[in-house]
Amino acid sequence: MTDDKDVLRDVWFGRIPTCFTLYQDEITEREAEPYYLLLPRVSYLTLVTDKVKKHFQKVMRQEDISEIWFEYEGTPLKWHYPIGLLFDLLASSSALPWNITVHFKGFPEKDLLHCPSKDAIEAHFMSCVKEADALKHKSQVINEMQKKDHKQLWMGLHNDRFDQFWAINRKLMEYPAEENGFRYIPFRIYQTTTERPFIQKLFRPVATDGQLHTLGDLLKEVCPSAVAPEDGEKKNQVMIHGIEPMLETPLQWLSEHLSYPDNFLHISIIPQPVD
Repeated sequence: MTDDKDVLRDVWFGRIPTCFTLYQDEITEREAEPYYLLLPRVSYLTLVTDKVKKHFQKVMRQEDISEIWFEYEGTPLKWHYPIGLLFDLLASSSALPWNITVHFKGFPEKDLLHCPSKDAIEAHFMSCVKEADALKHKSQVINEMQKKDHKQLWMGLHNDRFDQFWAINRKLMEYPAEENGFRYIPFRIYQTTTERPFIQKLFRPVATDGQLHTLGDLLKEVCPSAVAPEDGEKKNQVMIHGIEPMLETPLQWLSEHLSYPDNFLHISIIPQPVD
């Protein structure tokens, strides 16, 4: 992979200032103060909120506490989506800090998966990494790794250790020189305006004539409504990690540098904010 290590570092250390507030109907023994945290964009809510949980449980009775879940402006937050994706999709046009409401009752069974332990997060994460490598290398790279390498990937994310994670992850970002890129690009495109959770299709980084496909090429093929007509006004923002990459950016470069730790490009299509 091309070595733009500063980009990898900037992506890894992206943070979202967040204010957690206990839902007003939760029963407490004394007033629950809000809790502030810088959330890592590349992680998962249930992985980085132990302190939030402890903070609010201090003012609650044990019998009033069941599984914790989070909500933003009425929308339950899916713990198995990376934090940066949740923010880009639901809150990118709102002022900071991001205001998240904490619940200990009334788990929304229809909207959220249960997260009984950190093992569930690890299992979900590793399953995404394996799926991504099936697309990129027919699973050859991940299958050649030892179990301790898989563990190092997970622990790097779990403990927020950039070097530990990338020592292994760089192998998943390599490809034979003669091929100009991966077999297919692992991506998911999300929109708030549709019921469908996301769009995911097979898409090659290199065209049959040898030209590198761009982000614009991908969108035109799999989500044409996201791209403004040449003479029309821009109706949508295309966001990855809180930025709008140029549509001319080669997809292969984006996959190597702006994928989340699960090795997928998580792309949010959100309506253009009205000033």
